[in-house]
Formats: sequence, C-alpha cells, structure tokens
Amino acid sequence: MKYIFVTGGVVSSLGKGLAAASIGALLEHRGLKTLMQKFDPYLNVDPGTMSPYQHGEVYVLDDGAETDLDLGHYERFTSGVMSRMNNLTSGQVFDAVIKKERKGDYLGKTVQFIPHVTDEIKSRIHMVSEMNPTVDVLITEIGGTVGDMEGLLFVEALRQFALEVGKDNVCFIHVTLLPYIKAAGEVKTKPTQQSVAKLRELGIQPDIIICRTEADLDEDNRKKIAMFCNVEKKNVVAFRDVAHTIYECPLDLRRDKIDRLVVDRLGLGHTPAPALEDWEMFVRRVIHPKHKVTIAVAGKYIELQDAYKSIYESLIHAGAHHDTKVNIVRVEAEAIENHGAKAVIGEVDGILVPGGFGDRGIEGKIQAAQYARENNIPYFGICLGMQIATIEFARNICKLKNANSTEFDKSTPFPVICLQEEQKGVEDMGATMRLGSCESILLAGTKASDLYGGAERIHERHRHRYELNSDFQDKLQECGLVISSVSALEGLVEIIELPQHPFFVGAQFHPEFQSKPNKPHPLFAGFVKASLERAQLQ
Repeated sequence: MKYIFVTGGVVSSLGKGLAAASIGALLEHRGLKTLMQKFDPYLNVDPGTMSPYQHGEVYVLDDGAETDLDLGHYERFTSGVMSRMNNLTSGQVFDAVIKKERKGDYLGKTVQFIPHVTDEIKSRIHMVSEMNPTVDVLITEIGGTVGDMEGLLFVEALRQFALEVGKDNVCFIHVTLLPYIKAAGEVKTKPTQQSVAKLRELGIQPDIIICRTEADLDEDNRKKIAMFCNVEKKNVVAFRDVAHTIYECPLDLRRDKIDRLVVDRLGLGHTPAPALEDWEMFVRRVIHPKHKVTIAVAGKYIELQDAYKSIYESLIHAGAHHDTKVNIVRVEAEAIENHGAKAVIGEVDGILVPGGFGDRGIEGKIQAAQYARENNIPYFGICLGMQIATIEFARNICKLKNANSTEFDKSTPFPVICLQEEQKGVEDMGATMRLGSCESILLAGTKASDLYGGAERIHERHRHRYELNSDFQDKLQECGLVISSVSALEGLVEIIELPQHPFFVGAQFHPEFQSKPNKPHPLFAGFVKASLERAQLQ
C-alpha cells in the first residue's frame, strides 16, 4: 500500500479536505483504489458534542461514527467506504493510551508522548491498512495548521511512519496560502516559504506543494517557491478559487497534473490518464442547467454554510440530475416565529426543514411545515424536520391541541414525538443516540416506495434520540398521515408522507449522508423534481 499525507500551513480553512478528496477522485479515475482518513488534533473524542458554530455539521458514517465534515467530502468525491477507523482525534489517542496504562499494557514503563502517543497514532494507519488490503493508496489529511501545538504529535508520528514503511511508499503534500496584497499588487510567497520551513524543522520535507490562490500561479513565483522550499518546480501546484462549485476542484488540480505527480512519486506510473468524462458532464450540468428552482431551507444555524453542508450538496446533486439549478434561500426559523411563514418564506418552489437539536426556532419550523402543507408547496423534512411535520399535522389536522415532542415540552398532553425507550436514563451526550445505518421496510404503493424504485428494504443513516410515538400512530393514520417505512428491527417510523399533496415527505434518518454527484439520493431527487414541476406551473 502507498500513503499520501496532506498537511496545511499559514491559515486554516484552506480547503485541505477538498484538496485531499480531489486527489482521491483523480486517482480513482486513473483506476486506483483509494481510501481516505482524517486526523483531527482537538481533544474532543469526536465532533458529536460540538456546536455547529464550532465545527460545522457532524457527518455520520454507516457504523454510527460521528465524524468531521471532511469525511463527507471524501465519500462524495470517492467510492471508498468509511468507518470510525477513518477519523482519529487527539481525544481518542489519549483515551486509548491512558486505558492501556491503567491496564498495565506498558509493563511498568514511563508513558511518554514519544513513543507511546505517536505509536498510537501510527497504529491507526496500520489498522486501516490491514482492514483494507485491496486499497492501493491511503490518503490521510491532518487537521489544523503546521506549527499548532496540538498538531505536533501527529506530524512527528508521520515522520516516524515514513521512515518505517520507506520513503518511496509515502508522498507528503503541503497545502499553503499565496495571499494577494492588493496595495502592492503582488502575490506573496513568503508565508508559504515559512510554513514549509516549519514543516522541515519538524522533520518532513514535502514532495508536492499545493498553493491556494485567487489567481493563477506565474512561473516566477512557482520557481521561487520551488527553490526556497526544496521541491521541483513541476511539484508546485496551483489550487485556484473555483468559479461555481467545489466539484470543479479535481478539474482545477488536474490542470497542473497533480495525479501524475503523485503516481510518479509513489511508483504507480503505469496507471492510465484519468477518465473524467462523467465528472465533467456533472460539472457542466451544475454550471449550465436548463431549469431552476428556489428552495427554502428553514433552520436555526442557517447563517453557517457548513452547518447543513451535506444537505446543500445533496440538493446540488439532485438539481444536476434534473438539469436544474437549485437556488437555496436560507430562512432563519426564529424569523418565521416573529413575522410568519408567508412573510419570511414567500414564494418558493420547495421547503426543506433539516435536522437539529433544542427548542430554539421550533415553532417557526412548525409554521414552515404548515405553510407548505396548506399551500401545496413540496416539503421535505429531515430528522427533526419529519418530527415537526408530525407535530404540525397532529395539532392542525388531528386537533390534538398543544401536541409536541417531549424534547421541547415534557408536560405536553399529546407527546406525538417522544424519547426512545432505550434513551431514558442516558446521561452521557457523546455517541449515545441512535446512530448509523439501519435497515427499514418500505411499504408498497407509497410515494416513498416509488421514489426508491420499488425497493422493499433500504439502509439509511440515523442520528437522533426521539421517535414518533407509537401510541399516536393509529390516530395520525386515521386523519390521513401515511407511514410509508418502518425500521425492520423495532418497527419505528422512518418515513411519513401525505398522499394528496404534490410532495410532502418526512424522513427520520439523514439521506444527505448517502448522496453523491452522479448518484443523487432518491428522496432529494424526488423533492427537487416536485419543486421543478411546481416552478414550471407558475
């Protein structure tokens, strides 16, 4: 197996994850089998308890791991199947080391950062390699910025790892920033030089330098970076700001033939040039669609682009599938509470309410669902969005006054949404929800069944504590709510729908975690199609 390690310098949010994912996509299109992982230096065991304001969305894998959102980029850009082994944090590392020390695994030795902590980091790379013997290239992104105190042990572990497996089997890629100083009218290379110098102080000489830049990289600056950073000029790669969509990133990096540089460095030069026709066709449909729709996303972290990252990307995938541009209107749920759904949402072709936790903005989301139901606007509720649609239906159609979820009102007379039985008494917040892939049964003759192409069973990823209360199922169904999918094991409600509505679907799971550029999730594809049909009638 060959290894690529991607580090970042100068500033955070450079797009290391997109660079790593793009490299993975290019290598896959050359016929290589890739797998990706992310090392995060923060002390949280995982991002599951972190606010979206801190870390964006939590991306959930099939095995229930709550991971960094970059793993979403990895799964969307490549075909590799991720597991909890593909995301490692300092919290996990130190937790493992302390547990081993308490068990006496270190045989009385003094436990130190080197070798014990660095050995634990290296062991994760070896474990992933052993679990995936058919993989040709393992790509590992290291979070943070070179020089950060919390990341030093990860960099040291990589230095040791390269020595142990042989430097011919390892490619180090460093992503840096080339700032443009407007007053001087110049692109400055000094931050890149100093970042690489810091990395070399830590014992790692990058093989390839990716330069994030607003403009192109001229030959003089390319030559200067090569000389001061001790790399060949051809190994200084521009990573330009893309004009329309992140899915242009692999095509941009391909301009400087980064995939060829990587395969040459790793001795994989026999692979053919990447076949990117399908990817290019997808990008063309994103950039130059024939149609357009406007979809309102009503949430409580709406000002943060990364809070609902996978949902936005899934809408792009579904839009491209229907040759349609999806204009997303971000609607603050609290604004709906204050001013009403019609005033805030206005005329749109579809309304989506995403998942979330806590009671802030809940009544606004309920009003959004009511607005969609009463005005025949396509509605798609995800996780909490499904629950609030159920609450709205119970209140206004079933006449269960003050129906609610016990998450928001423990004393509600009609708890149509309630805590799962196994969740009662749970005190720890991290990794204690219903998490990961679960098999569900689709009921024939429903819209959900049609959207899934008549499939009888599906597997979808979950992340929630509350469920539709089985005590109210009969009442809700008597009033016209259709339960179109239940979990195969427990019989928990997975999908609800309204049959007389153009598209009113709520899913307890998170379909956005299984949507890909040329394979949109069926529920998103159906939602965008219904929104397009509404737009064309206007």
